[in-house]
Amino acid sequence: MSNTITSNPLLDRLPPHLKQFMKPQDYEQYTPINQAVWRFVMRKNVDYLSKVAHESYRHGLEKTGISIDEIPSMYGMNRILKEIGWAAVAVDGFIPPNAFMEFQAYKVLVIASDIRQLENIEYTPAPDIIHEGAGHAPIIASPDYAEYLRRFGEIGAKAISSAHDIEIYEAIRELSILKEADGISETIIESIEKKVEELQNKDVPPSEIALIRNLHWWTVEYGLVGNINDPKIYGAGLLSSIGESEWCLKDEVKKIPYTIDAAYQGFDITKPQPQLYVTPDFAYLQEVLEEFANTMAVRKGGWRGLKKLIESKQIGTIELSTGLQISGVFSQKIKNEDNEVVFFKTEGATALSYREKEVIGHGVAAHKNGFSSPLGKLKGINLAIENMGPRDLQAYNFYDGKPISFEFESGIIVKGLNVTGIRNLRGELMLIQFTECTVTYKNEVLFSPEMGDFDMAVGKEIVSAFSGAADYNSFPIIQKPSTVKTISSGSSEKEKQLNSLYVEVRNIRKTYTSTNKEQLLFIFENIKNDYPSDWLLVLEIYELTKDNKVLEYLQNLKQTKPKVAHLIDAGIQLV
Repeated sequence: MSNTITSNPLLDRLPPHLKQFMKPQDYEQYTPINQAVWRFVMRKNVDYLSKVAHESYRHGLEKTGISIDEIPSMYGMNRILKEIGWAAVAVDGFIPPNAFMEFQAYKVLVIASDIRQLENIEYTPAPDIIHEGAGHAPIIASPDYAEYLRRFGEIGAKAISSAHDIEIYEAIRELSILKEADGISETIIESIEKKVEELQNKDVPPSEIALIRNLHWWTVEYGLVGNINDPKIYGAGLLSSIGESEWCLKDEVKKIPYTIDAAYQGFDITKPQPQLYVTPDFAYLQEVLEEFANTMAVRKGGWRGLKKLIESKQIGTIELSTGLQISGVFSQKIKNEDNEVVFFKTEGATALSYREKEVIGHGVAAHKNGFSSPLGKLKGINLAIENMGPRDLQAYNFYDGKPISFEFESGIIVKGLNVTGIRNLRGELMLIQFTECTVTYKNEVLFSPEMGDFDMAVGKEIVSAFSGAADYNSFPIIQKPSTVKTISSGSSEKEKQLNSLYVEVRNIRKTYTSTNKEQLLFIFENIKNDYPSDWLLVLEIYELTKDNKVLEYLQNLKQTKPKVAHLIDAGIQLV
């Protein structure tokens, strides 16, 4: 298959800062053993999950083009997903949470294209094609759930993160990569696990992205649906784990009615979950999501929203009551005794937008050294500035090309030469430009003529604050894919020979008749002599031959390899 990204209309409309995370699937990377791992997990899951998963799971497997026998290709998935208005794209392991959410907002499933090793067949902390393709994809065949996923991405992409979030993301990504790589010592893995644990236990106020990530974990990844006493599985982490999909329904795992409280329940990605949340139906997920969104700065704005952006030290956006959006790294705020923001400031490149489109002439080139402005109403004037028409402006001495001095209720004074103003689509003033301008507050100079022209944002209040730029085209791409890449291990000569045996069995399965039995038993003898640790190919041979010698060998293998005894049992039961 082609080692290129096959595009479609949904992928074409992705912005550049998301496209940078996309990579070709490279289907040829999958070994015959990888294909056998996929087939075993899928056979086991479909057999078991048809009884315990949400009803849309099995239907979704067919609808989204997920094969039981072969690892799916992105091309095939996209061709079928297109019919339900979604797409899929391959990425390298974990990507930053905001980017992951934004892909969902564009109705694109992010699929880590690597696949777990045979040693980690039951569960891996690393995202892989089993988790993403066989876990996430089938459930989106449910329209209610698909809309929840899209809406979650839309809201989650606006969540404000912190430096701590970035640190923990990088640590978890590194741990997931090392756990799936060959030849990494236990000492190294234990040290990274300890680092992840320390970061998870660090006593820091949870950011918006941390809280909404919790909601994502307890629904999209580890959610149960239906009756709390007999729930069904819909979370991708459970659907893709042949270990946890059974464990999760046992009495040892506490079942809790799903509410917004789940946002404050943390999780450990390296261990089975001690409790899970049960939603009565997919529509209820949206109710809780909207309830949580009402607590976020994107809806509340105000000084708390601005405070979150200042603490994040990353590009964010505030939107004023006039609709003017200011995007940049926020560094300062002044608030009055009523906790209203009366002044804000950014540092470095800043852009102004309206309705997510950059205002012409007010990109980062015009505001490369930052942007600042007072907010609120003028002292002694009942009419808000944004509501002033041309005659109102003249009545209060706002004449183009004339000097003016005015004071805000906060005590901030602006003196300068009025140049011009820009209005929004409702006809409200949202920006006024001054030259030779000085802005003072008490004894502090907030802006002086040497700093250039002064563009004053107009607005009574901050109505929204969110992560990222209002217009993603305003800034060069800053957040790059992680420098820690998935480790691809080469195969030894002996591993190549074992893979060739898997290929032989795979080819025989396609046209198997009783005349092939002798050939399979010859391969079986090879495995016994040269690969005594392999159990999966022996199971595949037993599946076809039903030979008692092969069955006896598998039963003995359970004694010598107790860690996989239950997997061998599961394979025999499938036969």
